[in-house]
Amino acid sequence: MFNWEGVSEFVAVAETESFTQAAKRLGISTAQVSRQVSALETRLATKLFHRTTRKVSVTEAGQVYFQHCRQVLDGLEEAERAITNLQSTPRGRLKITAPVTYGERTLAPLINDFIAKYPELEVKLNLTNLKVDMIDEGYDLAIRLGQLEDSSMMAKKLGKRTHYICASPNYLSTYGIPHSLSELEQHNCLLGTLDYWRFQEGGKTRNIRVRGSLSCNSGRALVDAAVKAIGITQLPDYYVLPYLESGKLMSILEQHRPFDDGIWAIYPQNRHLSPKVRMLIDHLTEKLK
Repeated sequence: MFNWEGVSEFVAVAETESFTQAAKRLGISTAQVSRQVSALETRLATKLFHRTTRKVSVTEAGQVYFQHCRQVLDGLEEAERAITNLQSTPRGRLKITAPVTYGERTLAPLINDFIAKYPELEVKLNLTNLKVDMIDEGYDLAIRLGQLEDSSMMAKKLGKRTHYICASPNYLSTYGIPHSLSELEQHNCLLGTLDYWRFQEGGKTRNIRVRGSLSCNSGRALVDAAVKAIGITQLPDYYVLPYLESGKLMSILEQHRPFDDGIWAIYPQNRHLSPKVRMLIDHLTEKLK
């Protein structure tokens, strides 16, 4: 039979990076936490932590062990909640990743509403445009935008986003309004990370290579350049809608606006979808309609 002694203490130390803080979390003495972790290391014949007078950090072996132990403890936690009918009150850890700008402007406020409703949750929200490894880094949920790559992950569509081709009234009055896709080669097109834009033509998607004086991986920088009449840009709605509504930008080539693409919730296929994750997905789906 598996020996559970030291596992809870190990996980608490790994998450708090402190034997003292782990003891406070568990309601036991620091000495007891230290004894249990030392006994666990002896039993495993593996060093789980690097200890100095200032810092406690998890070893490479400890990271591997932590990921497995955390999943097991999460499963036990969910099982206990099922028995005690606590699924209706989300609580515990929830680790989420999302793109930076969309996360800041749209997702974070919605997630904050969810936390305010369920204050027993402990949420770690990492906003990054890098594709993280959900399994290795222990994420419960990732929000992804656009077309999904083939993956072993499960996906649920939360909503959709619209791309606009737009420019400032000053730019269009100076250089003219393009009415066809072929006219774009006569204009200064402000590029993001790709050297082409997507359009809709004849009910199909068409990619067209464009050129311009600015290429930048920041949507905010491209919006600023477009507002300052430097050129035309193609960006998602959450970047440009305020400027379209205020008249600082104008939408053009609307008949060729690309098909809307998705806003997705991604979670590991082999991981039990806990009630708190399911309820957050439902919350986001409702708000993002």
